[in-house]
Amino acid sequence: MLQVKLIVTGDDFGYCPRRNQGIVDCFLAGAVSNVSLLVNGSAAADAAKLARRHNIPIGLHANLSEGSPVCEVLKTNSSLLNQDGFFHGKMGFRTALSKGLLNMSEVKQELKAQVELFRELTGHLPPHMDGHQHIHVLPEVRHVFAEVLQEYGIKYTRVPIEPGLHNCDWIPPALMDFYLGVEEDSFNTVDVFTHHGISNIGVPSSGCRWPDIYIGLSTMGKNMSVANIWSAIDSAIAEFMSRVPSPAAPQSSTVTIELMVHPGYPSVPPVGGCGEGPDDFSQSWERLHELQTLMKPELQSHYKTRSIQLCSFKDL
Repeated sequence: MLQVKLIVTGDDFGYCPRRNQGIVDCFLAGAVSNVSLLVNGSAAADAAKLARRHNIPIGLHANLSEGSPVCEVLKTNSSLLNQDGFFHGKMGFRTALSKGLLNMSEVKQELKAQVELFRELTGHLPPHMDGHQHIHVLPEVRHVFAEVLQEYGIKYTRVPIEPGLHNCDWIPPALMDFYLGVEEDSFNTVDVFTHHGISNIGVPSSGCRWPDIYIGLSTMGKNMSVANIWSAIDSAIAEFMSRVPSPAAPQSSTVTIELMVHPGYPSVPPVGGCGEGPDDFSQSWERLHELQTLMKPELQSHYKTRSIQLCSFKDL
């Protein structure tokens, strides 16, 4: 019988007090099992305290695109900053990268500074590290990101390739274009990560690994529903099993899934953000919609019926 381990990761922990409270409420309700901390978030210190108080498994949500750097020497005159002194933004970062305007040594400096600040806030290194707005799978950045994972001995990461994404006809074309770009970047990241000894969790390794399955693009914000989560999990497992050669099945009786989520109570300006105040995404009703969906009893009962075990990266 196939054992399914599901890591439900609440991203953007530390963004603002209301996001923190929403994620904690989800964790206490058994709807979220793992969190990713924005160390440059305005409520990062509070988030770290909440994680300690409630014993919430916590990793690092590395951020190079929103707000301010944490590395002191990069806060002025850095290629990572726009003319206003903040990171370039989700699309601005990608544009600057494509034009060759970003200094990869500064990228590495900032990533290492964020790992060190995470350790200072939590008292330990992150068991897992991923990228805010998927910056960690971008060209050039992926090499530096892999080096930082290796140097700190970080055990788990994320590769956002979602099975069945192409069949999600409810996703608006412009958003689908962005998601397909993330998917292409992620496919190209696999070889880079493999070169650095980072592998899929199904490959025996003592190095950094990523889960068998990633879900979270098709179920984000207003597109999240109990039915969509069920469907995404079920179709992803079916696709995964179809790729496992039958002689290997006994050794592959466990499948690990990460479901990326963004629950919370909407931010109220001017409180929140990573240095520039909260963005539209954090202020929208979609954060609360995710929280309410994840906490629905029928979703919890589906996990139980399907013998899906919620866990964190440190439980693997």
